[in-house]
Amino acid sequence: MIIPEVITVQELANRMAEKATDAIRVLMKMGVMATINENLDQDTAEIVVTELGHTPRRVSEADVEIGLVGEQDDPADQQPRPPVVTIMGHVDHGKTSLLDALRSTDVASGEAGGITQHIGAYQVNLPSGARITFLDTPGHEAFTQMRARGASVTDIVVLVVAADDGIKPQTIEAINHAKAAKVPMIIAINKIDTPGANPERVRQELLQHDVQVEAMGGDVLDVEVSALKRTNLDKLEDAIILQSEVLELKANPNRAAEGVVVEAKLEKGRGPVATVLVARGTLRVGDIVVAGGEWGKVRALIDERGQQLQEAGPARPVEILGLNGAPSAGDAFSVVESEARAREVCSYRQQQIRKRRQFVAPTSIEGMFTQLKEKKAEDFPVVIKGDVQGSVEAIVQSLAKIGGDDIKARVLHAAAGGITETDVTLANASGALIIGFNVRANKQAREAAERDGVAIKYYSVIYSLVDEVKAAMAGQLGPVIEETTIGMAEVRDVFSAGKSGKAAGCFVNEGVIRKSAKARLLRDDVVVYTGRLTSLRRFKDDVDEVRSGTECGMAFENYQDMKVGDQVEIFQTREVERKL
Repeated sequence: MIIPEVITVQELANRMAEKATDAIRVLMKMGVMATINENLDQDTAEIVVTELGHTPRRVSEADVEIGLVGEQDDPADQQPRPPVVTIMGHVDHGKTSLLDALRSTDVASGEAGGITQHIGAYQVNLPSGARITFLDTPGHEAFTQMRARGASVTDIVVLVVAADDGIKPQTIEAINHAKAAKVPMIIAINKIDTPGANPERVRQELLQHDVQVEAMGGDVLDVEVSALKRTNLDKLEDAIILQSEVLELKANPNRAAEGVVVEAKLEKGRGPVATVLVARGTLRVGDIVVAGGEWGKVRALIDERGQQLQEAGPARPVEILGLNGAPSAGDAFSVVESEARAREVCSYRQQQIRKRRQFVAPTSIEGMFTQLKEKKAEDFPVVIKGDVQGSVEAIVQSLAKIGGDDIKARVLHAAAGGITETDVTLANASGALIIGFNVRANKQAREAAERDGVAIKYYSVIYSLVDEVKAAMAGQLGPVIEETTIGMAEVRDVFSAGKSGKAAGCFVNEGVIRKSAKARLLRDDVVVYTGRLTSLRRFKDDVDEVRSGTECGMAFENYQDMKVGDQVEIFQTREVERKL
C-alpha cells in the first residue's frame, strides 16, 4: 500500500478499498478529528493503514511519476511510422487552403466517407500506401506553445510562402521558430497560378534568412504548388515522405501507449474530449489514461472520419472520450495499469500545478543567468524587437561579438515592431530573454510574460544594452534601474493649448496618471517620446493626478507631435541593488 507525503482521508480509504468512515474511526482513536477531504501527513496515514491491516510503503511525492514514461525501446522492436507535419507561414499565404487541399488527396476518403471531423489532426493515406499525419493547427504560435510545454511532436515543418508576395514578417517568425526547435523544413511555394508569381524571388529571399533550397545548392527541399488548383500536391507529399525517410522515423507499437494531447475541449453531450497523437505504443478502448492532471478510462476512440476505432498506433491522431476533465494542449498522456495509479499521479500533478501558480518565476536578466549557470548552458537565447530594422541588425551584430568560450548570445528571433504574445511564447519555449529597443510589449504580451515568468528588458541606448549583457555574462552586474508602470492612457484628441503649444485630450485606461512621474508615448507599441508632463488638467483645473476611467488633458515637455490613438505610459523608476 503506497503512501505519498500528503494524502486525503478519502483517497487513503480508496487505495485500501476500505470505507472512509473506518479510516475516520481510526483517526478519532488517535485523537485526530478529520473530514474525508482533509490532508493527512505520511506518519498519520501510515498508522491508519497499519491499523486497518494493510502493509504501508512510504514514497516521496515525485516518486509517483517514476515508471510513467517507459524505458527507451530496443531498435529491434521499432517499426517505421508516418511523419507528423505542421504547416506554417505568413497570414494569407494559403496555410489553411493547403491543409484543406492535402486533406482532399486522401485515397481512403471514397470508402470511408472522407475526412469530416476537425479534431486538430488528421492522417492522409497516399496511393503508394504511405501515410502522413498533419497537425491541423496551422501557425507557429500553436507549434511553439506545445513546445513550451515540452511537447516536441512535429517531425517536419512545411513553410508556405506565396509566390506573388515573398518573405513576410510572419514567414521570418516561422523560420526562426522551426530553427529554434531544430525541426527540418520543406518550402511550399504556393499560389504559382497567380499573376506576378515569382518562385525564383522567393528562393533568393530565403537565402537572406539562411534557408538554402536544393536549387540554390542547399539541402532544404522546395516544391511549387497551388492549393487552389490542386497543382503539385503529390510532389509536396513525395517530398514529405522523402524527408521522413532521411529522418528514419520509427516507434514500437507493441507497448503501453504514450503520446501528446493536441487539443482538448468540453462538448455538450460528450463531456471532456481530447485529441491525442500516439508517439509510441498502441492505445486501445478500455485503457486507463493519464493526460496532464486528468485521467479516465477510454470509452471510445474516434478518427478524423468520425469512425470508431478499437486501437490507434504510433503517429495516429484520435479523439479520446472518457476523461474526467479536459487536459491542456501539449500535455503528455500515458496508459497506466490501474485507476488507483491514475488517481495517484493526477493528485500529485494537480498539487504541483497549484504550487506553480503560487510561484513567481524570476523575470530579470540576472535570474536568467543564474538559471543558465545552473543548467551549464553554452548559449544565452534572446528574442530582439526594435523600432527600426537598422537598430535590430546593429544589436544582433553587437551581441554576436560578445561572450566567451563558456557562453554566447544566441538570437532566436529579431524583427522591427512591438513585443507581441507570439514573442513571449517563443521566449518561454526556449528559456529566452526578450530585449525591446525603443519598443514596448502590448497588454497581451505583458500578461503572458508575467504569467509564464518571461523576462523582458527595455533599452533606448545600444551601448547600455550591450554593456549590461556583457557585464551579466562576466558576472559583474551593478545596481539595476527598476521601472514600474503606474498608469496608461489613450490619446483621443490633439488641440492647441496656448503657451504649451499643443496638448493631448486623453482617457485613462489603467492605474493613475501622475504629473510628477515620467511619461512615455507609444505609437503601435513603438516608443516615440520619453520625458515628463509639463501640464496635467482635469477640465480647466491643474491637477497632480488623474485616476482610471476619467478624461484629462496632457502637455509634454519639448514634444508636440502627438497623434490620436497614441498610448501614454506613466512610470516611476528606482535604483535597487542587483542580486544574483
